This record gives sequence, structure tokens and C-alpha cells, in this order.
Amino acid sequence: MENAERYTSTIRVRLSASDAHYGGQLVNGAYMLSLFGDVATELAILCDGDEGLLVGYENIEFLAPLYPGDFVEVTGRITKIGRTSRRMELEARKVICARHDISDSAADVKQKYPHGSVLAYNK
Repeated sequence: MENAERYTSTIRVRLSASDAHYGGQLVNGAYMLSLFGDVATELAILCDGDEGLLVGYENIEFLAPLYPGDFVEVTGRITKIGRTSRRMELEARKVICARHDISDSAADVKQKYPHGSVLAYNK
């Protein structure tokens, strides 16, 4: 059996105004699931040479809101390789926080937390 721990993937994206979905310019949680799907796809390619399909999520918690101008980093790793399945752990962190209260282009780097604040987690 292969060593599952060797497969990791990270993407970082900036959320734009077109990503806002709800009042108050809030970005919906489905956007985070889309990013999780992108990381899962890369993990499947790294492990199997094929995109594969994500069957489902075991548990997801949304822990912080997202807004346009925020930068999000999503990291995933394969934790278990079965005969026909792969188990993954996915985590999203806000690494730069838009500060629209100051100006349209102001932002804070999340230096207080080494890897930003956790937004969503699937384990």
C-alpha cells in the first residue's frame, strides 16, 4: 500500500466582488466547497493520474465569513488509500482579510495566526 501522507495540495485565491452572493457582500459556503473540490481533484491526479470523483464530505464546519478581497488558502492531504477509495483531509484558511471599513483596497495579513484563521474544515 502506498504512503498516503506524501500526497498534499495547496491553492490560494483572492475572492472578487463577483464571488459575493448574499447581503453584506458575503461569499457563500458553496464557494468553499468548490475550492475543496479543486484541491481534491489535484490530489486524485497526484495519487492516481486521473481526476476521479469526490463522493461526499464527512463533516464540514464553516467557522468564519468570507468577503470580496479576502485571500483564502485551501490545503488538502490524502490520509488513507484504499483499493478503490481515497480519504482526504481538507482545510481552508483566510490568510489576508479585506478591510473595507478602512478603504476599498485595505487589507490585513493574518500575522496573529501562523497560517491565518480557519474558515472551513473537513476531516
